[in-house]
This record gives sequence, structure tokens and C-alpha cells, in this order.
Amino acid sequence: MRVAILGGTGSFGRALAGRLVALGDDDIVIGSRDAERAQQTAVELGGTRVTGATNEDAVAGADLVVLAVQADAALDTARAVAGPLGTTPLFSVASAIEFHKGVGMFPDPDALSLAERVQALVAAPVVAGLHSIAASNLETQRPDEDALVCGDDPQAKELALAFAGKLVGGRALDAGPLASARALEGLTAVIVNLNRRYKAHAGVRITGVDGAE
Repeated sequence: MRVAILGGTGSFGRALAGRLVALGDDDIVIGSRDAERAQQTAVELGGTRVTGATNEDAVAGADLVVLAVQADAALDTARAVAGPLGTTPLFSVASAIEFHKGVGMFPDPDALSLAERVQALVAAPVVAGLHSIAASNLETQRPDEDALVCGDDPQAKELALAFAGKLVGGRALDAGPLASARALEGLTAVIVNLNRRYKAHAGVRITGVDGAE
């Protein structure tokens, strides 16, 4: 599979690309606003199946595009790639969370998830997931966590579930329609608060679900 990672030079995008390089199953294109920076990241990651390009060029020929830019750049990036993206499935992994000094991280107050707002900008089916998985947990091994994925398009969601399942030591679980991203994105704030409070690298495992891969 050919996977384009938009924002692949950032912390999560780079960690995701590094995990894919280690697995060796996919062709990876690092996307960035700066093609030279993307190409340099590809060189640093190593391997013969990873390249770098602008975000717009990265989506060309991809089977799955991962929107891994910072939350405040997600909508602008979606607008910029909407044309070349076409109907290629877009996997949104960003969470728009807020820091309140002295209190902690809060979920985005917007009624719609970031993924739903991205869906309004592109013709491609948008799926969302991986919000509970930290970049640091991806860097060294497959984390012993479950990956939660949601979306409205069945084929795009199945593709995203198969992709997510390769990244974690746990399971990739179908968390329902794209509207579920409102809860999944908010879960990022919970995980960050746990990590700050307990000096941990928290993740999520779902109990009581039988027969899930």
C-alpha cells in the first residue's frame, strides 16, 4: 500500500512514518509544506520505500492519506489538498485540544469534531482514529494498546482499521460513525492529563469485546 503522511515532519507524523518503515510493508511519502524538509526527513528515516514531497504532491497515487498535521493547520491543509486528493480515503488523527493554565487539557469546545470539519472540505471519505496513541509510544515498538477508528464510509473505514491494526500490539476497533470522533478527539485531552499527572505514557485497552481483530 502507498501511504502519504501529511505533516510527516512533525512529531506524530514522523513517529508514524518511522513505525511504518520498521514494518517494511508499505511505500511511504512524507508530506510537508516544505518539500526539502520532507525529503530530508525521508532520508533520516532511511529505507528504500520512503520519499518526501509537498503535501499536494504526496497525495498523488496514494491508497491512504493520513492527515497528521497539527490541529490548527488541519483545515487549511485539507483545503489545500482537496483537489489532488480526490476520493482517496483521508485518515484524520489530529485532535483540537486546549490548555488551561493551572487546570490541564480540555477537549475542543466546537460542537463538531475536527474530522467532521475536515469532511466538509473534501470529497474524499474521512475516517478518524489513533487519538489515544502518543508519538513516543510509536517510536520504539508497536504499543500495547488498542486503536479506535470511526467513519461513515465502510470501505474507507475497513482500510483504516487494517492500517491501524499494523501499528499497535492490541486491536484496531470500529468505534462507529464519524460523529464518534467528537469523543475520540476528546480522549486525547484525557490521555495528556493522565500522562502529566502520573508521569506516564498512558494508552487505551478496551475490555469485553470478543472476536475483534
